[in-house]
Amino acid sequence: MGMTKPLPDLFSYSPAVGDGSGTEYSTANEGRITGIRVWEYNSNYISGFQLRYESKWTAMVGVNSGNLNEMELYDKELVTQISGKYDSGYIYELVFITNHWRFFKVGQSRGLSFNFYPAQRGNELRFLSGRQNGWGITSIGAHWAMIRNYATFVKAIG
Repeated sequence: MGMTKPLPDLFSYSPAVGDGSGTEYSTANEGRITGIRVWEYNSNYISGFQLRYESKWTAMVGVNSGNLNEMELYDKELVTQISGKYDSGYIYELVFITNHWRFFKVGQSRGLSFNFYPAQRGNELRFLSGRQNGWGITSIGAHWAMIRNYATFVKAIG
């Protein structure tokens, strides 16, 4: 009798940074991330954001107050890393980096640095979670996974 191969570890989590005050949020959704919107309040902290999955935008996280910045991802472009800074109860800077080596930077370089990336090669950003307090984003964490179709998944697990 043969032994069953273990399922590959397809998921990882970059633990949230920030003070974590306010209410929880999650952008979990179906499909690939194809766009990012981030609002920066008075050239200060990150007040809100949205992710677009395929053609649908998520509900607003935080508030849409301040300057809007937007990035549209190319076909087969994936978010593979997120960096930024947090200070005094808020996320001040977000930098999204893709597999095409494009950078989308919003916010101010103020506070403690963080760097999120997947634990497994080939994974991409699937969703963000954390807390917001109605004025801005107070904490953020990243969830990573590999999107596979069923045939690819069956081949991978043998």
